[in-house]
Amino acid sequence: MASRNVGGRSGSRGGGVGVGKKSLSARNAAVERRNLITVCRFSVKTLIDRSCFETIDDSSPEFNNFAAILEQILSHRLKGQVTWFGYESPRSFWDYIRVACRKVSQNCICSIENMENVSSSRAKGRAWIRVALMEKHLSEYISTALRDFKTTRRFYEDGAIVLGEEANMLAGMLLGLNAIDFSFCLKGEGLDGNFPAVIDYTPYLKFTQSSDSISSDEEELRTLGSSGSDSSTPENVGPPFIMDENSWFNKCKRVKQKYQLTLEQKGYLEELLRLRENQLSESVSQNKTLLQRIEDSDLAHKLEKEQLEYIIVELQDQLKSYQSLDQLSAEVSLSQTSLDPGQSQEGDGKQDTLNSVIEGKEDTPSLLGLCGSLTSVASYKSLTSLKSNDYLASPTTEMTSPGLTPS
Repeated sequence: MASRNVGGRSGSRGGGVGVGKKSLSARNAAVERRNLITVCRFSVKTLIDRSCFETIDDSSPEFNNFAAILEQILSHRLKGQVTWFGYESPRSFWDYIRVACRKVSQNCICSIENMENVSSSRAKGRAWIRVALMEKHLSEYISTALRDFKTTRRFYEDGAIVLGEEANMLAGMLLGLNAIDFSFCLKGEGLDGNFPAVIDYTPYLKFTQSSDSISSDEEELRTLGSSGSDSSTPENVGPPFIMDENSWFNKCKRVKQKYQLTLEQKGYLEELLRLRENQLSESVSQNKTLLQRIEDSDLAHKLEKEQLEYIIVELQDQLKSYQSLDQLSAEVSLSQTSLDPGQSQEGDGKQDTLNSVIEGKEDTPSLLGLCGSLTSVASYKSLTSLKSNDYLASPTTEMTSPGLTPS
């Protein structure tokens, strides 16, 4: 009995230790997810505050930290790629984004894939973050990828941030970045995929909330404090916020600077709008002028086409008339060869008459053709045929007539 009790106690202790390890690992994973989301929220707020005074580019430490945080979030508990030999090779979050964000309209996935200076998968993912921020579509990309739950489950393990409740918070946080104008160079050192992204937690350990965002952050920090431990209260989040005269003066000064900046941007946009309206009116007038020129040229081309068709018809008629005259000349030459040698003079006379007819035909105004009619062709054809018939028939009559026989 004693041995049984000892074995039962040891088994219960082993089970308790296993349950304790699992609960500890689950708590650590929850703390890690919560810390990453909290730091990402702080980095977004820092970017928004910094964008009011300067342009955000690759040299901005706030952006570099934000890019590292987002890369860590998207790489959290990412599954590896299993090879043919059963080994699991590491994978970048770009493999997931490339598949899950294909449904985004006018996406930049193909452009990133075709970049020449970006070869590794990690570098392509970093280039995608920069391009999506410049296009102001990063939140849309993340939301579309998270809605494709089947693909997300295929790429991530259980306990990943993108599979938890924090994913919806991430898409909402990134929506505020659409108000910032980013300017990045896609050939810089930030795209080097040989080094992993490192987060600098120092600015967030000393993070102080500004007066502009204190009201909105109180509820968020209260929610985070209540989710971290059941015993914590909203008052334990941090020290009470006290505003003195200097803080009010600084706040008014910042508001005045923002107002002046907004006023300058408003004047610039109005001037740009007037310039674009003038350019548009000029383009419309030029378009009308070009359309009128095109119509006039089309009309002139139609008239020229009709004239050319008429000229072609006239030339075809003249060609037929010349062919008939050539046939008549051939018949006359054949008739001359069939006559006696003594009557060659008469045949020469008939050939001269025929040549004169042809010369007269060539000198007629109908051969000018391009501006005259061809009504005289038929008369010349009939005249030529009549004369040729007379000349062809006269030798026979002269040979058979007894009055012309020599005495």
